[in-house]
Amino acid sequence: MTVRLTILCAAAGDGTRGTRSTVFGDGSPSERVLREAGVARAAVPSYLPSLRAPSARCATVAAALGLEPAVEPVLRDIDYGTWRGRTVEEVAADDPHGFTAWLRDPDATPHGGESVRRLCRRTADWLDGLPPDTGRALVIAEPAAVRALLVHALSAPARAFWRLDAPALCTISFAARDGRWAVRPGRFPVHSRPGQGVWGVSDVGDVSDLVRHVGPARATQARSAVRRRMVAGARPGLNRNDVNAAR
Repeated sequence: MTVRLTILCAAAGDGTRGTRSTVFGDGSPSERVLREAGVARAAVPSYLPSLRAPSARCATVAAALGLEPAVEPVLRDIDYGTWRGRTVEEVAADDPHGFTAWLRDPDATPHGGESVRRLCRRTADWLDGLPPDTGRALVIAEPAAVRALLVHALSAPARAFWRLDAPALCTISFAARDGRWAVRPGRFPVHSRPGQGVWGVSDVGDVSDLVRHVGPARATQARSAVRRRMVAGARPGLNRNDVNAAR
């Protein structure tokens, strides 16, 4: 039997790719995101089993969709350690070298929390451990967990983690047959536009398009757009593109 998951991303803020004030850790979705979830509520199949990460953010989005999902602890957000509750701007200014290392090295843990690679392993083990009779299910997960699941399903290196964007309410379909995962934009009628200059999963028309943008492939236009969205006053040693990657 094929396992078919619709992964829905629950993100804080307004659903775009963040700002300098984005806070590491749990946060509340914006009113706009909740309104969009409310509009999509009528289209959610009532019979579809659902799961969610244990955060208040995922609980709020689930409630807006009219769902009461079972809680899956493995889908929890990455552990930000001492950075939890701080903004991207604060961390980038106070520890530029640690922040850069965290975004470039999947094994780095300058915050004393969880590394990107460990997050990817955690979520990969959960995905591959799903019973073959799981069937169809809706999964509401944290942006970091969604990225990590994509890394595994695409057989991409952990370094590709920051090359994948997961805006609020974007959906991705995961289907497994004979131990292989196929990934495509979700069919669930919830849409969110990725930030400018970001290769988002919600507007990719073909899986091959997504794969081409994982790893070293990055268009000149995207690079230019990312550079324009720099954090003002970033200190030497901190690549301005790195700050945008964490938003």
